[in-house]
Amino acid sequence: GKATLGEEVGVLLCDVGDVSSLATMARQTRLVLNCVGPYRFFGEPVVQACVENGASCIDISGEPQFLEGMYLKYNEKAAEKGVYVVGSCGFDSIPADMGVLYTRDKLKGTLTAVESFLSVKSGPEGICVHDGTWKSAVYGLADEDNLKKLRKKIGYAPVPVVGAKLKKRGFLFYNQEFKEYSIPFMGSDGSVVKRTQRYLHTELQETPVQYGAYVNVGGLGSVIKLMFAGMLFLLLVKFNFGRKLLTKYPEFFSAGRFTKEGPTQKQMDGASFTMTFFGEGYSEGQDPQNGKPNVKICTEVKGPEAGYIATPIAMVQAAVSLLEDAASLPKRGGVYSPGAAFYKTKLIDRLNKRGVEFSVISKPEV
Repeated sequence: GKATLGEEVGVLLCDVGDVSSLATMARQTRLVLNCVGPYRFFGEPVVQACVENGASCIDISGEPQFLEGMYLKYNEKAAEKGVYVVGSCGFDSIPADMGVLYTRDKLKGTLTAVESFLSVKSGPEGICVHDGTWKSAVYGLADEDNLKKLRKKIGYAPVPVVGAKLKKRGFLFYNQEFKEYSIPFMGSDGSVVKRTQRYLHTELQETPVQYGAYVNVGGLGSVIKLMFAGMLFLLLVKFNFGRKLLTKYPEFFSAGRFTKEGPTQKQMDGASFTMTFFGEGYSEGQDPQNGKPNVKICTEVKGPEAGYIATPIAMVQAAVSLLEDAASLPKRGGVYSPGAAFYKTKLIDRLNKRGVEFSVISKPEV
C-alpha cells in the first residue's frame, strides 16, 4: 500500500521538533534515510515516527549510546510492525562490520579473531571533517557512564570466547606491519561488530568472532601531537565549561582537523581510506576449542574519502539492499546492526561496484 517512486521526486519539509510532520513523511515511504546528527539530540523522533507509521529507517550514526538506546526502546515495536531500523550504515560502521563478515566468509575453516587497522590518506590540501562529528565525540565521551547503565538495562547475553583469546593491545604501540604507530580506534566499530557477532551467535548459533579495532597514526611527531591534543580533550570533556569550549572552537582544539565549514571539494578528492583485517582461526576439521589457531588470513576494505564520499555510498547501497534484497533480510523486523541485517544480502557486491572495495590480500595460510 506504499507509494511507488514517480518520475518527479518531490520535496517534503519536516522538522524533528514537529511530530506530525515526521509522521506525514514516514507514511509516504517504505524507507527513510536519517541524517540528523548528532543523533543523541535529533535522531530518536525520526526513528519513532518511522516505527509507528510502518516505514523502515537507516542512519549513519557512530554513537553507541544512540544506537543501543534505539535497540532498547524500539526493537520489539519495530518487530511487531515488520519494519527494519538499521543504524551505523556509513563509514561507521559498514567497512568494519561487513569487513569482519567478509573475512569470515573467505577463510576456509572457523574464523575466531580479527584485528582491523585503519589508515587514512590525505592529498596536498590536507584532511578535514565537519564539526557535527566532533560534537558527537564530545558528548559521547562525556556521557560514557550512562552508556554502561544502558547496557546493563538491555541485559546483553555474554558473547563466548571461542579459540585463543584475542589480546588487547596497549593505548599506543609500534605496528611492524605498517611501520608506524597505532592506537585503539575510538569510533563505534567495536561495539557495532560485537552486536552483530552476538546476534549471529544467539540467533543462528554461528561461531562468534572476537574483534579489535585500531587506527594508524604515523610517526613519533604525530604521536606527540596526538597525545597532547588527546589529554587536553579528555580533560575538557569532563566539565560543562570544557565541553562548551570544545564545541565552540573545534578548529582550535583539533588542530584544524574539525571545522564548522567541513572539507573543501579538493580535500575530499585527495582523501581515501584503507581498513586492513588480520584474521586467525582454525582450519576445516580442527576443533576451535582445542589448541592454538592454525590458519591466518588478511583482507582489506578500501575506498574514497570516508566521511562525505564513502559514507553516502555505503548508506545508499544499504538502503538499496534493504529494499531489493528483502528476502535475504532477517525474517523478523527490529533494530539491527548492519552485519546482522545485511549478512545474507548483496550489499558487499553493491559496494564493490561503487568504489568501496572488499578484497583478499593474502589467502588463508595454514
